[in-house]
Parts: sequence; C-alpha cells; structure tokens
Amino acid sequence: MGGQYRITGDKYPRMRPPRRRGRLVLLITASVVALGMLGWGTLQLVDVFTGGDRASAAGPGGTCAPDGRTKTKTAKATANAASTVKGLPAPRTITVNVLNATTRTGLAQKTADELKKRGFRIGDVGNAPKEFDKKVKGTGILLGATASRDTSLPVLAGQLPAAERRTDAARKGAAVDLIIGDAFKSLATKKDADRATAKLAAPQPTPTTSKKGC
Repeated sequence: MGGQYRITGDKYPRMRPPRRRGRLVLLITASVVALGMLGWGTLQLVDVFTGGDRASAAGPGGTCAPDGRTKTKTAKATANAASTVKGLPAPRTITVNVLNATTRTGLAQKTADELKKRGFRIGDVGNAPKEFDKKVKGTGILLGATASRDTSLPVLAGQLPAAERRTDAARKGAAVDLIIGDAFKSLATKKDADRATAKLAAPQPTPTTSKKGC
C-alpha cells in the first residue's frame, strides 16, 4: 500500500475477526445446566413409578418390609395390650381346683402343694369328675368360666404351658380347674413360670401391616 499507509517490517496483521470466548463459555454452561435438569427429571419419574423412598413413605415409627408392607404400632393395638395387662389377676387372687384324671395316686395333692408355695389359692383337691377321669391323654386341661379366658387362665398357664385351655359359658364362679392328664410329669420350673408371668405383665404391642405408602 502506498502513501501514508505504507506497511513496514516483516510481520503483517491478521485480518480475521476476534474470538468470541464469552459466547462459547455461555453455550457450554447452558448445555451443562440442561443436561442436569434432564437427569433430575428422569430420577423423579423413576421415583414416581417405583414407589420412591420406602423409608420416607413408611413415616415416623414405621419401617417397610421387603414385600412393601409397612409395619406400624397402632394406637388400637397398644390400647388392647394395656387393657389385657390391667385385667390380669395376681396368683394370690386365683383359686385353683387341682383334679387328678390319671391312675397315679397323690398327684393332685403334690401339685396343689407346689402351686400354694407359688402363691396360688387352693380350692378342691381330688379326683377329676367322670367326664374327664382317665380321659385326658395330654399334659392337662385348664378349665374356667368364659371371663377367665384372658385373666386367670393365662396366669395359671404359666405353671403348665402345655396344658389345654378351655372355657365353659355355663360355669359359675371365678375358680379354675387344673385337671392333670396322663402326660403330666411336673409343673414348669418356678424360674420358667416366673418368666412367663413377667412376659404377660409386659406384652409387646402387636405390629400391623399395611401396603399403603410403600
């Protein structure tokens, strides 16, 4: 070029437009944000169709079992347990008739003496009536009125866990019968009987199952 715009030296200016780095950085940032939002949306859809977080769905005080059921301790179960404990009588308030349905002599008196040592009140001691005499093949039968089902019978059952429990709606009075059967050997040890009684006095609320929320 001539005149006043003469170029001197051995380097020439490059005639391309300057790089627009700002626009490139903005495009990259926008792409990363878009990918992140897409991934988050995908996870939300997966949670919707798979049930999400089972531990959260179960709520406070509940856990989800592998099959999706929620185990919770309901107020109703706790109330039932409390009422059962409240209705349990102490051994000293339970009158037990000890009746021998076997051919072994002296068994009723020996058993009655042991029950007395453990705090029970003893009523009649002797042979079982004809309907049971020599007809009880198992360990024994605990028999009482309908009201004894959840009161005195469970307490007495701690002394002879294998005995069959029966109630008779026509029976009067609060006394219960311990009818000794052919398979009877002895009462439970005092240690085991005390443990069974303690367990009755502090029952665990029964968990209920629900598939809702899991």
